[in-house]
Amino acid sequence: MNSFHFDNRTGLPEALRVLLEAHPRESWQADPNFHGLVSFWLERHMMFRQIMAHMQAETRAFLDAERDAARFAQGIARYGGMFVNQLHGHHQIEDQHYFPLLRTKDRRIETGFDLLDADHHALDGLLNRFVEQANGAIQAANGPDARTSAGALLTGLGDLERMIGRHLEDEEDLIVPIILKHGADPLG
Repeated sequence: MNSFHFDNRTGLPEALRVLLEAHPRESWQADPNFHGLVSFWLERHMMFRQIMAHMQAETRAFLDAERDAARFAQGIARYGGMFVNQLHGHHQIEDQHYFPLLRTKDRRIETGFDLLDADHHALDGLLNRFVEQANGAIQAANGPDARTSAGALLTGLGDLERMIGRHLEDEEDLIVPIILKHGADPLG
């Protein structure tokens, strides 16, 4: 599955897009099974994207001298901690509850759950690197290495956004069509 690592993917492999073809993104909101679990789940994904964008904007503002060191450090600590904690919790619920139930719904896409599980394990390393970079930027915010540490954080956030973005999009393309087709009753 290494060729399917999220850093190498441009989308789900063709064999896993079978339900997405029957339930394309533009039809999701009109589906009667969209409201409830699917819309909540997509809102959580949007929250992760928004937090990453917010942290990037805060870091850019600090680098452009539009944000003082104390406010920058407080913001990164607050949003970074929330991001990591919420993402870990989200992945645990998916891995322990939703994915085992959903994987039995359509054998044609069962390997997609292995792909998503591999993503979750790989993302752990990226999140650990983010925590190190964020802590480094917070600790250095008032010191001579402030710009270097904040620059490293901004670069790391860009990498994280790209890789988590790839994972979230692929996860949505795999999971949402299953729920739209089969409903959310056993997942509730």
